[in-house]
Amino acid sequence: MKRTHRGRGGWEADAWRDLLRTAALAVVIITLALAGCSSQKKPGEGGAGAGGPGQGGIGEGGVGPGGGSSLAGLQKGTLEKNGQQGPLGDIHFDYNDYTVRPQDSEILRGNADWLQKNANNRVQIEGHCDERGSEEYNIALGAKRAQAAKDYLQTLGIAADRMSTISYGKELPLCTEHTEDCWEQNRRDHFVVTE
Repeated sequence: MKRTHRGRGGWEADAWRDLLRTAALAVVIITLALAGCSSQKKPGEGGAGAGGPGQGGIGEGGVGPGGGSSLAGLQKGTLEKNGQQGPLGDIHFDYNDYTVRPQDSEILRGNADWLQKNANNRVQIEGHCDERGSEEYNIALGAKRAQAAKDYLQTLGIAADRMSTISYGKELPLCTEHTEDCWEQNRRDHFVVTE
């Protein structure tokens, strides 16, 4: 066996020892990866999508009885053209803006009234954008839009812990045409009722 000098580590047999170390390391990494992937929740354990209500109060399929998320609607092929699913209305935004428009204040008041009458329900506020701009910019803008609606609902008396926000950026458009009317439909907050 040929010995080589390895610097500060001293003399060491080269090829076979290195090959065995590499193989052993690969086996350990693969074993850890498979062990990490094999954990499954039993039916009835908490967590969204586990068949029962979880920490966030979201039922099976990720939504409660009042409507569906835009992502779930897209996956099922039921994303409605007008975006109105459930008892809460959507609001819209101006181009590159996240301030609540005066004409949308009435919609948010109606949403707040419904949430006050249905105190056991929670709401997820989805921020959406049109196709213009980078993915990163639109994700950030969608998050600001969702947060603006959440803040507005808080001023109307809805507790912050009953609301969550998510941004889909430009990834889930209602309309796919390249017109101003279409882009206006996509610049929105969608409200999803959860249990």
